[in-house]
Amino acid sequence: LVVDEFGFDAAIDYRGEDIRKALRTHAPDGVDVYFDNVGGDVLDAVLPRLARGARVIVCGAVSQYNSTEPKGPANYLSLLVNRATMTGMVVFDYADRYAEGVARLAAWRAEGRLTSMEDVATGGVAAFPDTLMRLFRGENRGKLVLKIAD
Repeated sequence: LVVDEFGFDAAIDYRGEDIRKALRTHAPDGVDVYFDNVGGDVLDAVLPRLARGARVIVCGAVSQYNSTEPKGPANYLSLLVNRATMTGMVVFDYADRYAEGVARLAAWRAEGRLTSMEDVATGGVAAFPDTLMRLFRGENRGKLVLKIAD
């Protein structure tokens, strides 16, 4: 799906593949840019594969949100060895550009350059807790949306 429909060069199934081995295959010269929304073990697998001068953007850490003992990156010294940088990015920092972003994304969608997929759950507000947990269990395909009324 990620390769065939969304146009990426490669994809790694973090549940069914050895991430470190797959990164060696798909990024033999190292990872230049990594946008992290996961944290935890996935981030730890990527850090040793960074290319020199790589950039890591941290935008979330979904693997840590429900953890009673959240952990930070264990392989952070790879940032030093590879002269890489890691910085945080919060979407609210760009609130003054939301309209520009919406317009650009809408144009790309209309041109077929951007594909989206929604997984619509039904059941109203009462279904919210289970729907939210589907998100954390990775049981959705695409943007998970809860339909609360027609």
